[in-house]
Amino acid sequence: MSLIDSHAHLTFDVLASDLAGVLARAAEAQVAHIVTIGTGLEDSQRAVELAAAHADVSAVAGIHPHEAAEVTRQHLDGLRNLLDSPHVVGMGEMGLDYHYGFSDRLSQRRVFEAQLDIASSRQLPLVVHCRDAVRDTVSILSAAGFDRRPVVFHCFTGTREEAEVIDDHGWRISFTGIVTFKNAAALQDIARTYPADQLMIETDCPYLSPVPVRSAKANEPAHLVHTARFLADLRDEAFDTLAAKTAANTRRFFALA
Repeated sequence: MSLIDSHAHLTFDVLASDLAGVLARAAEAQVAHIVTIGTGLEDSQRAVELAAAHADVSAVAGIHPHEAAEVTRQHLDGLRNLLDSPHVVGMGEMGLDYHYGFSDRLSQRRVFEAQLDIASSRQLPLVVHCRDAVRDTVSILSAAGFDRRPVVFHCFTGTREEAEVIDDHGWRISFTGIVTFKNAAALQDIARTYPADQLMIETDCPYLSPVPVRSAKANEPAHLVHTARFLADLRDEAFDTLAAKTAANTRRFFALA
């Protein structure tokens, strides 16, 4: 049995300051591979450097919507160059966040569209951040020609109707520790019947520690096992079966070796 954490932030200080320990605990928990996600140009550069140094880590490079207001053409040119690294397996996380509004919506859409323009000529899968913005996110992706291309809406917490809209465009969603929370009945209902050949799991660490470690100060890849066990029980599957399916789906999505 082995698991893959499809979305982590190993470059964030709380994890990077104990990286050896984080990776050792992940291996002990049978997390065989970790995809670490960039949130800006500098963070993406750190993600690539980390992936270059560790065979069990791959990088995704992109600009988070929270950073959009500060993004210049130089940032986008730097991102374009960074994507040439053999350690980059996807673009993201990119998208729209209308919940916090750390960047204005016009800037968010501008940077999202600019990244999609860069992605249009590449064969990299997309990792999308979408919060309270499904309609605009879907519209922008579709208008940019990404229907039926590999796109994952990470940390999905939307409605069944929104999940169906995403599926209608040939995209997928992934599940974090949120699915283990007592107040997540609607999300659990979606996860219970989500197609086995698309199911992916993630920690989004250092955030969103799952039950029973929800009080942990920092989530980490080793905790992915709790989300996987919960989903296996929810779907009435053997744990090893679910772990193998999610790992295979993640390897296929990111074209991991």
